Amino acid sequence: MDEDEPEPILASQPPVEAPTHGSHSQLQVAASIRMLRQKSGLSQRQLALRMQVPRTYVSKIENEKAMPTLSSLQRLATALEVSMGDLLKGSSRTLEDEIADLMQDEFIAEVVQYLDKLDPMQRSTLLAQVRDLSIRPRRSA
Repeated sequence: MDEDEPEPILASQPPVEAPTHGSHSQLQVAASIRMLRQKSGLSQRQLALRMQVPRTYVSKIENEKAMPTLSSLQRLATALEVSMGDLLKGSSRTLEDEIADLMQDEFIAEVVQYLDKLDPMQRSTLLAQVRDLSIRPRRSA
């Protein structure tokens, strides 16, 4: 085992409850990591390469066999190109969070002002293309 690789901590404790605003959702790191990895179009192997860890380490985290250390969480966030907060929030992100992220993109911010000028077919086509880009983002070389 590479001495730079973080030692996984075996998950032997119940899930930690996330700070919530009236709901009873739980912090699910494994599901969050899997969802963000898939949204980025990365395989476990590709994510592991970005983190410089074995693929089995990513698999253990996603399958709740290991809980990543704080430094591994930071490496995961960096590899997935998200903030640590977004990594921990995962699927509990609100629609407002998603909209705020979208509006920070220059292209989206520019296009939004024209949406109400498009007919339903044009709007549907544009939104389908934007959705495809968000699911399978093009990587710049």
